[in-house]
Amino acid sequence: MILVVGGSGDLGGRIVRRLRDGGAEVRCLVRPAVSDATLRGWGVDVVRGDLTDPASLRAACEGVETVVASATAVARMLAGARHPDIHEVDEVGMAALVDAAAGAGVARFVYVSYAGVDSALGTPLERAKVSTEARLARSPMRRVVVRPDAFQEVHLAPLGRFDVRAGKVAVFGKGDTRRRWVATEDVAALVVAVTGEEDPPDVVTFGGPEALSRNEAIALAEQATGRTMKVQRMPRAVASVGMRLLGRPNPALATVFGLGLMMDQHEATWDDTPLRERGIPPRPASDWIRDQAAAAS
Repeated sequence: MILVVGGSGDLGGRIVRRLRDGGAEVRCLVRPAVSDATLRGWGVDVVRGDLTDPASLRAACEGVETVVASATAVARMLAGARHPDIHEVDEVGMAALVDAAAGAGVARFVYVSYAGVDSALGTPLERAKVSTEARLARSPMRRVVVRPDAFQEVHLAPLGRFDVRAGKVAVFGKGDTRRRWVATEDVAALVVAVTGEEDPPDVVTFGGPEALSRNEAIALAEQATGRTMKVQRMPRAVASVGMRLLGRPNPALATVFGLGLMMDQHEATWDDTPLRERGIPPRPASDWIRDQAAAAS
């Protein structure tokens, strides 16, 4: 039995679907207010609970061989929710899940972190991820930490203030640092692959097949649409101050500022090798951008 925590989210749902397509028995921890109709339709065993409810975590882990954790509070907070926050979910809640899994005799724990988490900028999400990675390293379970680069469907889409249809984009810093923007479906495929591997690596850091800067992505969008994008630029110093000032009142927005700053300061040193080694053909970010441009026409 594989327990997926975060299965009602975009990445988690893709992971669950792939696991079920492969014939795996899957259980999902689903918050009480969230619909479980899609998951049940896939033949998933649904248990109600929450990362902020340790008792529900212990029950969910019973009889489980592998835990896959992709849950985060960031999206809910950006949508307007104030509690539970990143500290309560991504740090304290994940710590409780790790402890519950270890206590239940779970053999493997696959945890979704992100590439650049070790940049030491001090965002709320970075602190939570680093803390969870360290806790897993101390646990008796086989840990597999998956660190993907920025998701194309988030950072090169309206949610990430890259709105091709509206012709508007935001840039933190100079915008010249190249990243390996990766497709969410490719991340899901890799998570499923390492979930079933006999001897997976402790940490897998990877991205998509292209090294592409934010400015280069803007140029591609302009070329594909034939229109000039309106670019709003935020200097690194302003982003840094904003990250620090927003840390307590709005940890999700502080995390957005920090991620933007990190991606502008630290060029990707990883590539798509972990995907190709597992037979996963990675989708180029330029294809994603051109698709968005075509949809906007």
